[in-house]
Amino acid sequence: MGYTTKKLQIILIGIIIALSATVIVQFTNNKTFSDISQATVQGPAGPQGPPGPPGPPRTATSSSMQDSTISDIYKKVQNSIVQITTKVSTVDNSVIINGAPLQSQTTRLGSGFVYDKEGRIITNNHVVEGSKTVNVTFIDGNTYTAKVVGTDPDNDIAVIQIIDNYSDENLIPLTLGNSTDLQVGQPVIAIGNPFGLSDTVTTGIISAIGRLLPNENVGFSIPDVIQTDAAINPGNSGGPLLDTQGQVIGMNTAIKTSTGDFAGVGFAIPSDSMKRIAPVLIKDGNYSHPYLGIAGGSMNPDISLANGLPRNFKGVVVEKVVKDGPADKAGIIAATLDDNNIPHGGDIITSIDGHPVKTIYDIIAYLDEQKNVGDKAVLTVNRQGKSLDLTATLVTRPSSAS
Repeated sequence: MGYTTKKLQIILIGIIIALSATVIVQFTNNKTFSDISQATVQGPAGPQGPPGPPGPPRTATSSSMQDSTISDIYKKVQNSIVQITTKVSTVDNSVIINGAPLQSQTTRLGSGFVYDKEGRIITNNHVVEGSKTVNVTFIDGNTYTAKVVGTDPDNDIAVIQIIDNYSDENLIPLTLGNSTDLQVGQPVIAIGNPFGLSDTVTTGIISAIGRLLPNENVGFSIPDVIQTDAAINPGNSGGPLLDTQGQVIGMNTAIKTSTGDFAGVGFAIPSDSMKRIAPVLIKDGNYSHPYLGIAGGSMNPDISLANGLPRNFKGVVVEKVVKDGPADKAGIIAATLDDNNIPHGGDIITSIDGHPVKTIYDIIAYLDEQKNVGDKAVLTVNRQGKSLDLTATLVTRPSSAS
């Protein structure tokens, strides 16, 4: 049966939990992003065998690009893309041996790319999360030990660094492009190590931009995600999504599927997020996201009419305010549900710092891209037909959505 996507009902702002009837799968260890109202319970990741030596690229051509262009780009970047192997210890409390729970070690496979000449590599957080050891293998077959420098679980970004002597490698950092300039239909190239098949090249187009990717691991969502139909599969996580200039415009992260197999819908973290977050991870080891502390949903005709507003009134109706959070302290009021379960009364956010708010995404993206912890945000709200400006001071996002 094909998959469907539910209408977003409630999203925690700056926070954000998106609802989906399908499973969004990360590419290493069978972790999933799933419908929060119908949570999918996953068992521990099964072990995967160690990767084989790098082989020749498997190239899927596209009518959008000439074969020579794809080959030229691959030759330009191949030495900068690595296969990442991690080992993670797991404990199964349901199996007791000699009075102690069963302990096992799982091997994860992922991808990454060179960030700088100091041996730093960008990958996904879920590739290295909880790992005891991290090894990176270049196309020449050379393998080095790496350490985790910093992680941002919320945006699924991690920076690792080679700690062995890597003088045999000519490290060539890939250029992070400008993801704000991307266009739907633009050709792209994905390179990574799906199923341990090193240096695999696939092509496609940008199918959509500005997607929200729910991150079940932390209870928040990732804004401005790139959707692509370039084939990406388990092991591609952390690998680059490139434009036709060979610049990194995204990092392959997840697929949307109803079967677990690639169905033509893949997602990549935008390069602008990496440009903003990676330097902070190198400096501090972590990244603090600003937090507003409300839950709400986009307006629709039923909500508008129930609140005496024009049918197509735009804004975000506030359905929950976290006690003692920034929005609560600013005086934001939540709506209540009427007999038809339609939000009534309370505040409807129409702009933030003067930027119009039409959907929940507008608030999410603005907070993530334009604001920092400690910044003030002016929220313009419609309260029972009157416009009010309320100022909230943003705090550090909690470790998980509540």
